[in-house]
Amino acid sequence: MARVTLVDAKTHPQLADEIAHVAGARRGRLINVYRLLLNSPSLATAWVDFNNAVRLASTLDARTRELAIVRVAMLNRTEYIFRAHAPGYTKEAGITEDELDRVFDWRSYSGFSERDRAVLAYVDAMTRDIEVPDDVFDAVRKHFDEARTVELTVLIGAYNMHSRFCRALRIDLEPSWDLGAVRWK
Repeated sequence: MARVTLVDAKTHPQLADEIAHVAGARRGRLINVYRLLLNSPSLATAWVDFNNAVRLASTLDARTRELAIVRVAMLNRTEYIFRAHAPGYTKEAGITEDELDRVFDWRSYSGFSERDRAVLAYVDAMTRDIEVPDDVFDAVRKHFDEARTVELTVLIGAYNMHSRFCRALRIDLEPSWDLGAVRWK
């Protein structure tokens, strides 16, 4: 159960404009993360705009983006983010069910490309250690120009913030995502 009230149009009609903005940016859906954020309307609208820019306005390919997001979710044990992206967005990005399962222990799986491995190592360093070793950064730079390196770094940072928000406030899964508990490895 979430630690703060979930906001909606019925309980907070004075927030109709903000709710419309957030739902409109989410293809008409007002999901729980935004229902929590709407307790601070200015943060909710800023967050949805920022998150959409990070995910949808960057030039990162979908596979890279989704590998990074689900790895952050796995490392931080944030089921809400994991369920929001897997299997839907990850499948659309070309990540197979087997690959998704292998992201948990990606170092022991030889099926990931050198590029995928560089991204996953970068996520691990940024999420677990914060400090990124030169060799990890150099591996990322072999595959990404400066703009995409910045976009990847912001994406990882944003989803670390996102996961910490979800965990601290114990966000409820969306009803359609209740597929049984994720078995964190």
